Parts: sequence; C-alpha cells; structure tokens
Amino acid sequence: MNNAATPERLIRLSLPSKGRLMDDSLDLLAACGLKVYKPNPRQYEARIPNLPELVILFQRPGDIVASVRDGSVEFGITGLDTLEEKRGTGDEILILHDDLKFGGCSLELAVPEEWQDVQDVASLTAKAKSMTNTLRIATKFPNITARYMEKLDIDSELIYAEGTLETAPAIGYADMISDLVSSGQTLRDNRLRPLTDGVILKSQAVLMGNRQSLKENPRVLDLARQLLEYIEAYLRATESLAVFANMRGTSPETIAKRIFDKCSIDGLQGPTVSRVIVREEDPNWYAVNIIIPRNTLVKTINELRAIGGSGVVVMPVSYIFDEEPPRYAAMLNALGMSTNN
Repeated sequence: MNNAATPERLIRLSLPSKGRLMDDSLDLLAACGLKVYKPNPRQYEARIPNLPELVILFQRPGDIVASVRDGSVEFGITGLDTLEEKRGTGDEILILHDDLKFGGCSLELAVPEEWQDVQDVASLTAKAKSMTNTLRIATKFPNITARYMEKLDIDSELIYAEGTLETAPAIGYADMISDLVSSGQTLRDNRLRPLTDGVILKSQAVLMGNRQSLKENPRVLDLARQLLEYIEAYLRATESLAVFANMRGTSPETIAKRIFDKCSIDGLQGPTVSRVIVREEDPNWYAVNIIIPRNTLVKTINELRAIGGSGVVVMPVSYIFDEEPPRYAAMLNALGMSTNN
C-alpha cells in the first residue's frame, strides 16, 4: 500500500485568452513583478516564477467567471461587466480588487438619433409607455440590462445578440440597444446616441476570487495576500513620485516643521530629513525626501522652493508597500475573518 501523501494541486488564476484584456492583464502582472512565462503561445497554461504555487490558465471572459464561481479556479481577472452578467444569484465570487486601471468602459442605453423626444431616462420611460408594442432592446448583457430596466419600471423585451448591436434599430429587430461604450464613435457612425443619464454600469478589469476557497484553504488565502500586496504596491506607486531637495537649516526637526507649517504635502508619514556632507564650511545642509501624489508635483516644487528648497530632483516610484494591503483587510472583513486568523 502506498502511504505517500497526494501532492496538493497548484492554485489557479485565469486570465482572458485573447485581445486587449489579455494583453493588459499580462502587462499589469509583469509591471507588478509577476511576469507570466508561456513557453508555447498555443498552450492554455503558463507560470509565474515568483509564485511557483500558482498556475495561469487562459479562458474566455465568461468562462473565467463560471470557473471562479464553481471553484475549479481560485482567482480570475476579467471585466466587471462580464462578472456582473455571468456571476449568477449567489455570493460564490468575491471581488478582491475593483480598480486595476485597465479595461475601462461603460454599459449604456443608446437610442436612434431620430428619437429627438428621448434624451434621458425620464423621456425614455414616457416613450415606452406611449408605444403600442413593448420596447425592444438588443444587448449582449441581458441580465444586467433586465435588472436596470426593472429598477426603472420600464416594460421591455430584451433581445440577446452576439454580433454587432449597432445595426439592430436600423434593421428593425430592436428599437434601441444596451451596449458597451468607450469613445462613442461606433454609436455615432450608426446614427445612435447614448442617453444623457443612461449609464447602466461603469466597468473595468477586476481581480476576483472564489469565496469558499478563500475561507477554507490557507494556501489560497496566503496567495490572495501576495497578489494584492504586489498589485496594490505597484498601482499606488504609479500615482506617486519621490521628490528630493536640499535645504539649509539648523536641524532635521526645524526643517520638518518648516515643511509642515508652509507646505500642503506631508509624505507617507512625514518627510525624511538627513544631513548632507558638504566640502564647504557651512554644515547646515540637509536633504529632504518626500513621497507625493503625482498630480501635485508643480505645487510641491513651488512650495519647497518657497521654504528654501534647491536642487530639486524628481523620480518615479516602483512600489509602495503598506504594512498591510487595505484590500486584503477588506477581503478578510468580507469573509468574516480577522487578521489574526
């Protein structure tokens, strides 16, 4: 009898198998220090050397949601639109990160340009009530759209379509459409326009996990922390800059006080102030290092100059690691677990 323990299977993360979502998912992971290696481009498995316990699978977006939902895959990255359309009525799927900074679009209601009496949801409601036939809406997202129309109390017939939706009103098999919009150019090309307040869902790529696996398997929970650690540290860093400046002063404390009193930026916990070793006799030079939001750069430089800063150097930041990723704490809270578990 063989008493050898059966090795635990690798944990799985599914990514989109093609298109912009696949490329952006791979780019994000690489930027986070989690480069995916796929020796054969025709294979549907890959590995991340930095996370040897993880295997990468490539699936269609809808299949990713189904796989995470049934637990055959522990983690997945896909668009929020696909997740909300395919997730079902249960709570098997938990969103771990809802702001991956790519895949942005919105699911919107759009009507023919000749419907001049319909500009917003209120006027659409009035038109639907005045029609002799039920309002027909072509969409690839019947579940999300149906919930939205029910919320608006608009009687409608949802027509599921896989192909190009924009031609549906012109052909005549639908009155209007519910579709993903990014720039809106495709709508304009087909003489359609979105309602001014007809956004059903704002979507972008999300990282999701199987709730039961996270609660019952410590290996899955630990890997979730690692994924969130790297992703949070990278995304936070992309919005930040490191600023270095030289400044005269009698002590690090006096310089820090000058910054706190006269500047609007404080850094992560505060500025780092250290003595500069100079050739000249004046010993009172200090270097200030501070992390700032990228969109405050011009204001920060002006404020530092105003309190005597010179030789200002600005550098990008690769990662900013918190004591604990905020989204990891949020995940534990959603699972009914504490950081001590």
